[in-house]
Formats: sequence, C-alpha cells, structure tokens
Amino acid sequence: MLLQELLPAAPTTPAEALEIFDAAPAAEPDFMIGTWHGAEVPTGHPMDGLLEASGWWGKQFVDAETVHPLLFPDASGETLWPLNPVLAFSGAGLATKLPLLNRISVAKPIAALRPLLRARSAKARLRTTRYRGVDTATMVYDQLPINDVFRKLSDDAVLGAMDLRGESQPYFFVLRRDNSLRLSR
Repeated sequence: MLLQELLPAAPTTPAEALEIFDAAPAAEPDFMIGTWHGAEVPTGHPMDGLLEASGWWGKQFVDAETVHPLLFPDASGETLWPLNPVLAFSGAGLATKLPLLNRISVAKPIAALRPLLRARSAKARLRTTRYRGVDTATMVYDQLPINDVFRKLSDDAVLGAMDLRGESQPYFFVLRRDNSLRLSR
C-alpha cells in the first residue's frame, strides 16, 4: 500500500503530520511535473476518507499552467480522466458534517456521472508559495480557495498539505510518481 511504503509510522494526528511535513525539504515546481498516484494520510481531519471513498487516483502536473488535481481511473483501469474539482468539492461540505458519508464508496456513481463531472480543461496551476516558513511547490486551484502544498519525501514521493480556507488544520495526503497510466482525451 502506498501510504505504508512511504510513511511506515504514519501520523495519526495533525501535529504528527505537521512534524513530518516541516522536517521534509521543499519541492521545486519542476520536480512535480508528471503523473502522481495518491493516498490519504488519516489524521482525524473532517475530510479523512473522502478521497478514498470517491475512487480518487491522483494528480497530473503537465506544466506550471496545466494541472489536473483530481484524476480517476476509467472502467478499464488503464487510463485516467480529470474530474472538475468545483463539482467534487461542492458536496464535500455535507460529507465533512456527516462523517459516515466518508466511508460510503461513491466511486461507481462518480464513474457513471463521468460525462457530467469530467473537467474539459486544466483546473489548477503550479506555483512556489511560502507555507509554514518555507518556499515550496504549491498547486493552486483555479476556482476554489484551496492550495495543495508539497514537501519531498524522496525522489519520487511528496507529502501534501491541503490548505483550505476556513479549516484550522491541513488535510494530508501522499503522492508517488507514477507515469504508467495516461490521461484519456
């Protein structure tokens, strides 16, 4: 499993995750170019479980102006498709208020609604921002008050902290470089 491979002693609290995040070196935006497979880092955040329940696969950074923040596998599992994050996060508020929703798989309904949920263009950009005192690669959503800030765990892995407006603690996830699947057109 991705998380246990990267973080054998996975953090269980926001403080433990922040300790790992703060100790990791900054990631340069060019380092992030490629396709990345993701996994959640459960810390008790209200969003814990949402990405897994949705069937989320990862992210793709084509260049600084072209980022697909939410990739999902197609029915064959051989290609990926980008989901529009505005549509994805519109239901996240309810799910964070009803924690049991985080455990119900919605991967099949998301796949069935692919024609409606599919992003028609990139929905984020890659920049360097200062977060927790360090200048590092950050994915900036185009239409949402969310920044995903990255720190390097290895040459092929990063720890991400999703900084959401209105949340006191970030939501954590890991990404491992994986260019084995291509984006469907």
